[in-house]
Amino acid sequence: MLLTGNSCIICSLCDHSCFNHVCVCTGQRSQSAGSSCPSVRSDRSKGRPPAFSGEPGATRVDQQSSEVPSGQSAQQHQTQLDSIFMLLEDNIITFVKNELKKIQKFLSPDYPECLESQREDDEESSNREAFMKITLNFLRRMKQEELADCLQSSKRISLKFKAAGSVNIFYCLKRCTIIHSFWNCLFPLSNDTSELHAAVCHRNLKSALKKKFQCVFEGIAKAGNPTLLNQIYTELYITEGGTAEVNDEHEVRQIETASRKPDRPETTIRQEDIFKASPGRDEPIRTVLTKGVAGIGKTVLTQKYTLDWAEDKANQDIQFIFPFTFRELNVLKEEKFSLVELVHHFFTETKEAGICSFEDFQVVFIFDGLDECRLPLDFHKTTILTDPRKSTSVDVLLINLIRGKLLPSARLWITTRPAAANQIPPDCVGMVTEVRGFTDPEKEEYFRKRFRDEEQASRIISHIKISRSLHIMCHIPVFCWITATVLEDVLETREGGQLPKTLTDMYIHFLVVQAKVKKVKYDGGAETDPHWSPESRKMMESLGKLAFDQLQKGNLIFYESDLTECGIDIRAASVYSGVFTQIFKEERGLYQDKVFSFIHLSVQEFLAALHVHLTFINSGLNLLEQQQTTSWWFKPSVHQSAVNKALQSPNGHLDLFLRFLLGLSLQTNQTLLRGLLTQTGSSSQTNKKTVQYIKEKLSENLSAEKSINLFHCLNELNDRSLVEEIQQSLRSGSLSTDKLSPAQWSALVFILLSSEEDLDVFDLKKYSASEEALLRLLPVVKASNKAL
Repeated sequence: MLLTGNSCIICSLCDHSCFNHVCVCTGQRSQSAGSSCPSVRSDRSKGRPPAFSGEPGATRVDQQSSEVPSGQSAQQHQTQLDSIFMLLEDNIITFVKNELKKIQKFLSPDYPECLESQREDDEESSNREAFMKITLNFLRRMKQEELADCLQSSKRISLKFKAAGSVNIFYCLKRCTIIHSFWNCLFPLSNDTSELHAAVCHRNLKSALKKKFQCVFEGIAKAGNPTLLNQIYTELYITEGGTAEVNDEHEVRQIETASRKPDRPETTIRQEDIFKASPGRDEPIRTVLTKGVAGIGKTVLTQKYTLDWAEDKANQDIQFIFPFTFRELNVLKEEKFSLVELVHHFFTETKEAGICSFEDFQVVFIFDGLDECRLPLDFHKTTILTDPRKSTSVDVLLINLIRGKLLPSARLWITTRPAAANQIPPDCVGMVTEVRGFTDPEKEEYFRKRFRDEEQASRIISHIKISRSLHIMCHIPVFCWITATVLEDVLETREGGQLPKTLTDMYIHFLVVQAKVKKVKYDGGAETDPHWSPESRKMMESLGKLAFDQLQKGNLIFYESDLTECGIDIRAASVYSGVFTQIFKEERGLYQDKVFSFIHLSVQEFLAALHVHLTFINSGLNLLEQQQTTSWWFKPSVHQSAVNKALQSPNGHLDLFLRFLLGLSLQTNQTLLRGLLTQTGSSSQTNKKTVQYIKEKLSENLSAEKSINLFHCLNELNDRSLVEEIQQSLRSGSLSTDKLSPAQWSALVFILLSSEEDLDVFDLKKYSASEEALLRLLPVVKASNKAL
């Protein structure tokens, strides 16, 4: 080391400046004048051009340093310098890219060799000179005049570059002995560095969000191979309009209703334009509420929006995007934060940059999954809060942010399933949008992408179109993935075999595929071995109980307390999520708290039905009856109990559960689950009684939606007698609506609504002009654009 005066030491090996025998870059104290500081490479210097060639030397530069101003630590100096040079690096990289494009057109194969040789001879010195000029230029553009003057006045900077060898220019500059002069230049500018810090934060936040959202896992989370979001993203059908009114119908009902509506003029929106006002609308949109059923693609939509911003593709007028999920916010229920602290907590880049005045920037907050919120969002009894630096509970923060009392300049995007949409008062929502999922052409596109074999893809698409219930469910991207997973296995293992036709059949196959994966991948078994082991049976029983208990409570996500209530150990749940990765998933939030869920609501409903079925055939216990009877003579059928409960539900939340429960009673389906079911139940005679019971219910004056679901139930039981009877009459032209029973009317409505034919114009006179016919066929009239 060389003592230069003012207690400043320059390390001969690492060239670090040392103050009072302490290396300012490493923080390590020197022991003697003969020792040296350990060389520490900056992470930002690794693998980044430009580099300077030359043999490493021991050139030392004597540099007088001035005292460090009081009140400023060496760490603060270094942090400020780091910020400047990170931004400087961005500017230079952008400049170089642009200049290379200009230079490219001047390059040609017959470039004179003499000039090439000349260029090679001068390359080292010209690189140093060019980048010195560039550095000075950009420092002055950034209004860092004093820094630029300090750099330019250093007579020996070129020696320093030469001695540095293959070292990044920015790293080399940071290690120069003129660092103390840099510090002296920095402090007068300390009050004007907020824009610089904001720019660095902007860059770092984009980098972090890009890393977080550029890869996704199709259908599952943190399992399997990640896929680039930009490669698989398909534009979803997003429409503007509607209100934040609650629609608590079962989401399969909503999908079915949407699927039978003919194409109508609607305002569609691209995800990047979500905050742009439609023509004729003057006031800007502050809050957007996006509705969509589970699995329709809401989360991926927000991820794509964020990724496009982070990759500089869209919405560059926004300075910061902060994407939150209610799953993460739920664990903060008992905590207190200010809005600034909450942002700093989730997005540490803002804390490191010291940004606290978010009102100075254009900010977008994304809150994904309102339906999963367990915070008490009471918009009527909440204290008004306007100070973003004042601490309170997270629910109070959210309410004031949504109401516009807190940070009114910010934009908000909230996603939710339809049933939870009314948690946000209508006057707090600027625009309501809806994600409709895949259109019919997009369904075909999905399967043709998934199955490269044209013949195979065509067979699958044709099969799905024939099975109306499967075709309707394929509006949901996650169900397309489940269907593809099953059909791929069936086509590979059972050549010429029959493809699943009903929802229950599809989900049983899906469960079997996962059991096979576990057996082969985790247990080391062969493809031909029995799928179900005692261990995997126990896992399924536990997951079934969890599914049923939480379905009754309306929960789709589960925390440790929920698992404990169901008798599942948290460690066991982690094992389940690791083994049955495509059924049950585990996610970790900011605090590493574990959050569990099934990959889709329909999987939870299927496992819940399986649990009720297994419990009944193993112990005779009907979980759907609150009071159990001891006598078999008075024990109602579990199927009849399920039908009654489903019909009593005002929103149809047990519709899909009922279909699965009845479908599980078929002998063919129970055969597929051999090994999981230790004994079979529900004889054909029992199923006949269930069919008769459903037909009796159809004779009552039920709503169209309830009647339609009962026909889906008959399909699950392989009974199509009522439908075929009406279809035969329609084909022969002998249908007389004057003599139709209520059940036959329901069958006619079901046939018309399930038809693949366009309902653009419905000829009511073709059936009857009576008032009764109009009332009976009203669901069909509503689904058409025009009735004659």
